[in-house]
Amino acid sequence: MALQGSGVAFRKVLSHFPDELSLAFAYGSGLYRQAGPSADHENAMLDFVFTVDNPVAWHSKNLKKNWNHYSFLKVLGSKFITTVQNNYGAGVYYNPLILCDGRLIKYGVISTRILIEDLLNWNNLYIAGRLQKPVKIVAMNENVTLRSALDKNLKSAVTAAFLMLPESFSEEELFIEIAGLSYSGDFRMVVGEDKTKVLNIVKPNIVHFRELYGNILQENPQVVYKIQQGRLEIDKSPEGQFTQLMTLPKTLQQQINHIMDPPGKNRDVEETLLQLAHDPDCADVVRLGLSAIVRPSSIRQSIKGIFTAGMKKSLIYSSLKLHKMWKGWLRKTS
Repeated sequence: MALQGSGVAFRKVLSHFPDELSLAFAYGSGLYRQAGPSADHENAMLDFVFTVDNPVAWHSKNLKKNWNHYSFLKVLGSKFITTVQNNYGAGVYYNPLILCDGRLIKYGVISTRILIEDLLNWNNLYIAGRLQKPVKIVAMNENVTLRSALDKNLKSAVTAAFLMLPESFSEEELFIEIAGLSYSGDFRMVVGEDKTKVLNIVKPNIVHFRELYGNILQENPQVVYKIQQGRLEIDKSPEGQFTQLMTLPKTLQQQINHIMDPPGKNRDVEETLLQLAHDPDCADVVRLGLSAIVRPSSIRQSIKGIFTAGMKKSLIYSSLKLHKMWKGWLRKTS
């Protein structure tokens, strides 16, 4: 599971919003210290995601409590907002640049059903990707299916990373690979994000990654985890890789099949994965499969953000991202 936490400051933020959250978590540079241009985490914007069973009802209550959080879409009502949330981008509706208890926050709303599907299948690898990195769980109900999906997402992240790593590697190399999964092919890494973002996330937070993945690594029969040395060894035989490929999320398997399957051949997924397990370019194909998921969902979500945030906030938010990217570039060249 993701890191547990129940800080008073986070609960105070939640008190400004309607209840009925199946999950609420905080993430990003405003929560955990990052290296590089995001190092000033005391003043960084706090990012939240709220998972709700009934988005129409939740937005309806939130419009009454926090009308000014929404863009011009608010005049179209909670049903329209939910349609935009569920059917466009990555299934999440963001309200950025909100002043709450003297701190700037951004919050996204996603339906429990869509989140569970993303955690299990990696349809978008968007919020599922956020939850592969250390986060602070602020509220969570007893939804057993959601808890199981959160755990499966972490195990899937480990498996995908194994397929892109050599036979022996360090903890840091593993965590860098995991943290980079949801940035594979993300167009924001070209425009708007600091290029060393993944390194900056992992290096100051090795302890948090270890808390998140330690038990999964110790219980995984395909890995020898030398905790004292901080090193791991995995089975890179075709049989070992085939086992790993067969446990990948469904959407990633389908994307790999699409990449590997020649036109008109129409092989089933298992046959393709068996071939890939023997292929020396297996890691590259897995990476391409991840990019095929992440790139379109990141582009659609960013376009959607212009409408959900409004033009003014979108311009301010984009300029902050570009400023951070510029600072990262200056740091590298100095």
